[in-house]
Amino acid sequence: MNILGLNAFHGDASAALLQDGVLVMAVEEERLNRIKHWAGLPAGGAALCLEGTNLADLKHIAISRDPKANFWRKVVRVATHPEAWGHARSRAANSLRLTGVKAELQKTLSGSIEQAEFHFVEHHRAHLASAFFCSPFAEAAVASVDGFGDFASSMWAVGKDNNIDVKGTTRFPHSLGIFYTAFTQFLGFPNYGDEYKMMGLGAYGEPRFASKIREVVRHENGEFRLNLDYFIHHTEGVEMTWEGGQPALGNVYSKKMIEAFGPARIARSEIGPETADMAASVQVVFEEVYFAFLNYLHKATGQKALCLAGGCALNCAANGKIFDKTPFTDLYVQPASNDSGTSIGAAQYVWHQKLGKPRSFSMKHAYYGPSFDEVQVKAALDAAGVIAHRYDEAELLDCTAREIADGKVLGWFQGRMEFGPRALGNRSILADPRRTDMKDILNSRIKHREHFRPFCPSIRADRTGEFFETSYPAPFMVAAYKLRPERQAEVPAITHNDGTGRLQTVEQDQNLLYWKLLTRFGELTGIPILLNTSFNENEPVVNTPAQALDCFLRTNMDVLVAGPFVLYKAENLHASENRKAFGS
Repeated sequence: MNILGLNAFHGDASAALLQDGVLVMAVEEERLNRIKHWAGLPAGGAALCLEGTNLADLKHIAISRDPKANFWRKVVRVATHPEAWGHARSRAANSLRLTGVKAELQKTLSGSIEQAEFHFVEHHRAHLASAFFCSPFAEAAVASVDGFGDFASSMWAVGKDNNIDVKGTTRFPHSLGIFYTAFTQFLGFPNYGDEYKMMGLGAYGEPRFASKIREVVRHENGEFRLNLDYFIHHTEGVEMTWEGGQPALGNVYSKKMIEAFGPARIARSEIGPETADMAASVQVVFEEVYFAFLNYLHKATGQKALCLAGGCALNCAANGKIFDKTPFTDLYVQPASNDSGTSIGAAQYVWHQKLGKPRSFSMKHAYYGPSFDEVQVKAALDAAGVIAHRYDEAELLDCTAREIADGKVLGWFQGRMEFGPRALGNRSILADPRRTDMKDILNSRIKHREHFRPFCPSIRADRTGEFFETSYPAPFMVAAYKLRPERQAEVPAITHNDGTGRLQTVEQDQNLLYWKLLTRFGELTGIPILLNTSFNENEPVVNTPAQALDCFLRTNMDVLVAGPFVLYKAENLHASENRKAFGS
């Protein structure tokens, strides 16, 4: 039995396919159409998931939203706030499009899907399912925390075997995610998904505004509460774009925010110490409220394990402190905690919660996207007329490790593409973590990112405790651990300003080739760590060999390793001459 899960007409549109309860494919639409955070129908992703399957086996289609959820609350809200009717009509039209997903999807497929039963799964229930049913735990406390979805901003539950028992919800207009988004916008980061920028900046500041910011948000008996004077989403409404293309969200903060904290920073203007201090203060207050909520969950559920999803679960600075700040002893954070992961969760919710099927799957890695074999890679290289060298595996690993150790910046394109926002060693740019200048090299030559955003380490899992104060597995780059003080000087390129690294622990049975590369680099240097950042340049992460080659040629990357082939920039200047970024 096949179940197709979709996150449609919402940010980070995606598709996922379960076969008899096992995840076999998951892909974000942005990787296919090259529009970041794309928010329309994931028709390309759905077609890719269903490619090679018998459409007659597609018995269920699950959408990770439910227009009927909290319906009467929505009606009352609209009736009592006529000034927000325009925005309400826009959201109602967006919800109405969900009812036509099956028909729109049918137009893109070669066979009939008439036999598939259609399901609407409430947004946060899909998040909960994506966290618990992907985890290795038989039972756990489960929480979803984000901005809003289906008129709610958080939900918590107890997961046991194949059932999730919801215990509490925070409903509109209160939201910990909206709190964080409001200050992200206020500090001059207006784009959808910019919250990670404020989180990174916080490590450079002092939390001297924390006492004032505590007036804006609090935790109360398993729910979040905003001081609504600082926000407008509940009165005037907020402009939102979810109909396709890159999503956009209007400012959610009110004039009260400006009165309390001064003028908002203008986007792309200079960032001074006060902005960094504000970011640090917001992060401190976020963590206080977040940990109060998690401690409440521990007391209310009595569980030792915790599963997390939702946009707030991507706050790696907070996640790295969960073992210190709460009594939980086991943790699973969904690698696609943003809304892309709800496509997986919606499908799992139907399989387990609606059909009552037992669990037989856990998501130990994120390599569920498309892959390209040697023939396909070679075809892309030949079409571009580039010079490439083919090596066997031992030669490839040795060559790659030596080039990185020699200070080269290297594109690494292998295996199946990752699902979720993190590159985890299959669509990655790799570099030497030992170099103090590597962060500046990457930013000036390829990434063009703000100076305060960190680069992250991949490390052999069995060596984690040698370099980090916490050794609990972190395979998805969703937690930042403190580096041991005596090791920080050895790996300055991946040590953030607060002494942490947002790490990926790599197991031999999860990604053997990448594990072998870390091993070989460790043999050469004594450091089994690589700087790992996503294979892109201000675009979605590359998917195809042609996209990887294009990114390599138009940036100042030194080496590309694609499948068994190695390309050197010095040998391919002829192919780079007309590329926009080359020579910058």
